Amino acid sequence: MQKVSFTENLDFNDDKIVTKVLLETSFSKEIRILLKKGQLMKEHKAPFSIIIHIVEGSIDFGVEGKVHMLKQGDIITLAANVPHDLLAKSDSIVRLTLSKQDAAERIEKVVADS
Repeated sequence: MQKVSFTENLDFNDDKIVTKVLLETSFSKEIRILLKKGQLMKEHKAPFSIIIHIVEGSIDFGVEGKVHMLKQGDIITLAANVPHDLLAKSDSIVRLTLSKQDAAERIEKVVADS
């Protein structure tokens, strides 16, 4: 058993989006993404399906040219290879669930390019 918190030890950064792998299981990777209001994670796509859960805050989630407003408590799924972007409308904590086959380092590259 593993226990972690998505809302403790938060280290928001004014200059960059902060990501951290909080859990890795036999089937998934659970990643916390901290976005300050106004921060943008540029368009990218994942090689496997993903789940996105807004733990706190709100984001504009762009999918193939259409923007969806996601707020605290919302959870969505996205199929593999679908282009998407995230724009923080307020300081936000996002839970990203990746397939075990996906690389967490890929998220670091997306953040660095944003």
